[in-house]
Amino acid sequence: MGVEVAVHDLTKSFGKQTIWGDVTLTLPPGEVSVMLGPSGTGKSVFLKTLIGLLKPDKGSIMIRDVDVARCSEAKLYETRKLFGVLFQDGALFGSMNLFDNIAFPLREHTKKSEKEIHDIVSEKLQLVGLEGTDKKLPGEISGGMRKRAGLARALVLEPEIILFDEPDSGLDPVRVAYLNQLIIDLNAVTDATFLIVTHDIGTARTVPDNLGMLFRRELVMFGPREVLLTSEEPVVKQFLNGRREGPIGMSEEKDSAQVAAELASLDGAPERHPGAAPKGGIGGGVPPQIQPSAGLPERKAAGRRQQRVMDMMHTLPQSAQKAIQELLDQEHQEELDAREASGGISSGLADRDTQTIPIGKG
Repeated sequence: MGVEVAVHDLTKSFGKQTIWGDVTLTLPPGEVSVMLGPSGTGKSVFLKTLIGLLKPDKGSIMIRDVDVARCSEAKLYETRKLFGVLFQDGALFGSMNLFDNIAFPLREHTKKSEKEIHDIVSEKLQLVGLEGTDKKLPGEISGGMRKRAGLARALVLEPEIILFDEPDSGLDPVRVAYLNQLIIDLNAVTDATFLIVTHDIGTARTVPDNLGMLFRRELVMFGPREVLLTSEEPVVKQFLNGRREGPIGMSEEKDSAQVAAELASLDGAPERHPGAAPKGGIGGGVPPQIQPSAGLPERKAAGRRQQRVMDMMHTLPQSAQKAIQELLDQEHQEELDAREASGGISSGLADRDTQTIPIGKG
């Protein structure tokens, strides 16, 4: 299982400009978390701080009893081996073919033989649906394929924490759907800890176990998906439903009077028709989480999250409790249906030497 990442009282600024302050959250081990927020709120800065590329002004980032924010360079080097990172554009070396790009971390950080490297690279290429492309250069493949090649490279060292920096940027909706399924499938196989930064509301509503949101230089909320998807917090509700009405403006934050007037105008207004909101927003309600592809193990993370939600259910508003209970019942039924369709496959990691995750090309 992946490792827990515990962030406490984290603050980062550049000069006199505070990016975000006093951020406290815990990424549960083995679960998929998503960090949302309008452009310029420091989501990518947060990822770079987690992995030690940027030093915070104060606070701690605890990973296996090591404080990434304050540890020595030697400790940081060792801790970074727990991470895999998928950058926005894949960050592939343009002069290297896909095989050499994906093999690069193995050649830099291990003493494996070329045969071992070949076997691992071939396995990861197959895992992300890129078998047979190892001789191609990054410039010879599509943007979606470059993303998947970057993901294969992020996986070669068997990381326990994987960071995704806007993996869906520049992709059409069909490729985003394939990528989202791949993320869920990989989590089912690896049980690693995932953190995804994205603007895509559809991804945020259907992929993660946990959601967080940065706004106005602070972490507004972080918790199980069911809690945020039923939240009445104005900025969370506005963002997850893709609405104009709310605290987030086109170019800057709105004043309180304008926000109050806009929110009042929504009272009694009908919900958006499904599919009417932009960027993946589907107008209200709590959609079920994407399930692993047929033949893959159940996601252990989903069960852990659902238990946490049940434990905190009594603290939520009645309307949220009702919506969450309906969702949990629906997800439980889908899990049973998926298990029956796959011949009763039970929990447990698939054989990573033979498991192939189906994924579309392109």
